[in-house]
Amino acid sequence: MKHLSIHIYGKVQGVFFRASAKEKADELNITGLTWNNEDGSVTIEAEGEEENLKQFTAWCWKGPRLARVHRCDIKESAVRNFTNFSIQR
Repeated sequence: MKHLSIHIYGKVQGVFFRASAKEKADELNITGLTWNNEDGSVTIEAEGEEENLKQFTAWCWKGPRLARVHRCDIKESAVRNFTNFSIQR
C-alpha cells in the first residue's frame, strides 16, 4: 500500500476531472479524496497498490476528454488509510 499526493495543473476544473478521477479510482480500487484549488488546479490524495497507482497517475496525465493537463506533481507520503474515494466540495 502506497500513498501519493497528486497536484494537477492545466484546464482541469469545469471538465468533470474530480468525478472522472473518482470513477477511475473506484475502477482501480484506489481510496482517497480530491478537491479543486483556488488557483484552478486539482489535488488528489490517492492510496492503493503500486501497480494500480501507476495506472491511476497515467490517467491523471490525460484526465477526462475535455481536460488539458499541463503538469502533474506527484509525491509519495505517509499512508492515511482512507476507506473510500471521495470528492470534496
